[in-house]
Amino acid sequence: MANMTTARDIPVLVVSSASSSERRVNPSWSISQLKVKFESITGIPPAAQALTLHLPDRQQGTPISSDDEDQTQIGAWVSAYVEIHVASTDPATANVIPPLSSVPKYEMPIETYTSLSDTVLAYKKSHRIGRFDPHAPEIEQKKVAIMWDEIDTAKITVGARCILPPSSTRRGSVAYVGLVPEIPGIGPWIGVKLDEPAGKNDGSVAGRRYFDCEPQYGVFVRPERVEVGDWKELGLENDDEDDDLDEI
Repeated sequence: MANMTTARDIPVLVVSSASSSERRVNPSWSISQLKVKFESITGIPPAAQALTLHLPDRQQGTPISSDDEDQTQIGAWVSAYVEIHVASTDPATANVIPPLSSVPKYEMPIETYTSLSDTVLAYKKSHRIGRFDPHAPEIEQKKVAIMWDEIDTAKITVGARCILPPSSTRRGSVAYVGLVPEIPGIGPWIGVKLDEPAGKNDGSVAGRRYFDCEPQYGVFVRPERVEVGDWKELGLENDDEDDDLDEI
C-alpha cells in the first residue's frame, strides 16, 4: 500500500439495516480497509459485507467492489456526503444488531437543539468553524482553484490518454473536464471513457449526459486520480515492436 496517494478524510453517511451515521473515511483506503472499519459500526464481518454507493437523484446504487480489494482505493467511488449502504451476504450475520426501527428513541426538535449552548452546532458557531466561518466561501474558492491548477499541471485535456492509478490496466481517454453538479462536492471532475467495461456509467449522471460511451465504460473521478501519458490500449503495447520485427 506504500504507493497509495494521500488524501484528506471526507464525511460519508454509513447506512445499514441497524444504523445510519456520519463517519469520516479516507479516499486512499482500500476497500478491504473500509470493510474492517465498518465492522464495528454495522456488526457485519468484512467478508460478509456488500457495499453499495448511493448518489442523490439516482435510484440504483453502484457496487463498491473489485477483484483485488486489498489494493483498490475507495477514492474511485467516494466523495463528500455520499451514502454507503452496507448489507450482509451471510444470513447468519444479517441481524447481528437489531434494526434501529425496533429501538425506542427520542428525537429532539430542531428548534430546541439550535437553542442549546453546549452542542457541536453551538461550538461551531462560536468558533466560526465550517459554514460559520466568514472566510468559508474564500477557502472554498481556493480549493477549487487548486483543483484547476492540478488539471493544468497534469495536462488533463479532452482526448488525452490516461490511466486511473493504482491500476495500470484501468485506462482510457479523457472525455470531459468540468463541473458535475449532480455529484456531491465542489470543483471539477474528470470524465473518462475507459477502454474496457470497468466503469460506473455511460457518460451521464442522474440523467444528464456529459460524454458518450457504452454502459459501464464511463467514470467520473477527481483530477488527482488521473495520470495522463502515452498509454496505449491493452493488447496494443507490443504493436511497435511487431512493426520493427516486420522490417528486419
